[in-house]
Amino acid sequence: MHKLIFATAVAVSALSLGGCATKDYVNEMVAGVDTKVQATQGQVSQHDTRLSQLDQSTKEALDRATAAGKLAEGKFLYSMVLSDDSVKFKQASAKLSPEATQRLEAFAEKLKNDNRNVYLEIQGHTDSRGPDSINTRLGEERAEAVRLFMNQHGVPLNRMATISYGKQDPIANNKTREGRAQNRRVVLVVMS
Repeated sequence: MHKLIFATAVAVSALSLGGCATKDYVNEMVAGVDTKVQATQGQVSQHDTRLSQLDQSTKEALDRATAAGKLAEGKFLYSMVLSDDSVKFKQASAKLSPEATQRLEAFAEKLKNDNRNVYLEIQGHTDSRGPDSINTRLGEERAEAVRLFMNQHGVPLNRMATISYGKQDPIANNKTREGRAQNRRVVLVVMS
């Protein structure tokens, strides 16, 4: 009888230990899966953030394209070029010189005095040195510097659009220092 009770006790103990080992194994596996799920959720969150940034960039590009479309529909009235000796941009710079700001102030006053609903296309240009991607970005920065200056002097942002030509549309030979200086310019095209 004692043997039967002892055997039963051993069997019950073995079963309960086996069950505990199984629970521990399951808990360990679940913890591993939870860690992977949390890591995946973090990656999904990062991707959502990146997609949101891309959506914003796309919206801004669409707004610029829409403004450029309005400009394209208008008639050319006149243009101003910031490229004479006093207002050329320095190499790899989008900073407006004091001379450029004086000319832009006078230009903004002319636009306000004309009191016409005009659109401005502000074109940024560079010389041929450097890669296309950097020149395109630099041309955009130059045009944007002029756009912000004009806005600070009373020209509404919705009446201006910027475009970068980078080094694609030179007006002088890029093989000379003087030619490269002439090519570092911003052109303001006024359309009705």
